[in-house]
Parts: sequence; C-alpha cells; structure tokens
Amino acid sequence: MTRWRDGRGRLMVRHAGEGAQEAQDVAVVPLEIAASYRARTKGLLGRDGIDGAMLLSPANSVHTFRMRIPIDVAYLDRRLTVIAVRTMRPGRLGLPRIRARHVLEAEAGAMAGWGLVAGARVVVEGS
Repeated sequence: MTRWRDGRGRLMVRHAGEGAQEAQDVAVVPLEIAASYRARTKGLLGRDGIDGAMLLSPANSVHTFRMRIPIDVAYLDRRLTVIAVRTMRPGRLGLPRIRARHVLEAEAGAMAGWGLVAGARVVVEGS
C-alpha cells in the first residue's frame, strides 16, 4: 500500500485515449496530501476554496459538515483507479466505499475539467 506524508505534490490524471495503447496524461493538478489523522480530519473544513485537489489517505468516505463550498469527491482503489466521482453539497454524509483506499477532494466541477471519471487512473507525486 502506498503511504504518503502530509504536504504538497502533484496529481496526474491518466486515461486511455480512443484507440490508444498507452495511458496519456490529461491533467497535472496541484495537490495537498493529508495522510496524518489530524490533517485528514481537518481536510477542507472552513475553507472558501482550494487550488487543485486534496488527497486523504487512507480514507474511504467523507462528510461535508461545516464546509463552505460544494466539492467533488473521487474514491480511489489501492491501484489509484477511480471507483466513483460524486459532487457533495455542504452538510452531507458520504457513504463508505468498500474498495476505496484513498479519497480526492476538489471544488465542485473541477474533476470533470480534468477528465477525472470512474475508471481513470491517477498518479500521485509528493512527499
């Protein structure tokens, strides 16, 4: 299992193009990594926005209580393949995803712009 430390990094969204044999980068996104219990529990709470995305690891669910903005949530399996992407308004409780090992959070609408959909693979570079 991949382990990261709290800090900054880059998220690269990959998907196979039409008829392509190899995966291609479609987006490189600034990333905040929340790997400690303290960082994961704080997450995006109390923020008015985020530049890029936040990775919560390990995690298989999130909530948006006390959040100020709607967020996109992507659930990742242990191979960093996207299981599902959901948009959550403030004050919601997301159900745990059984196969999820990591969760990505971003401002609502951002993930669609990056091409982040179920089945896409991501690469995380960070501390």
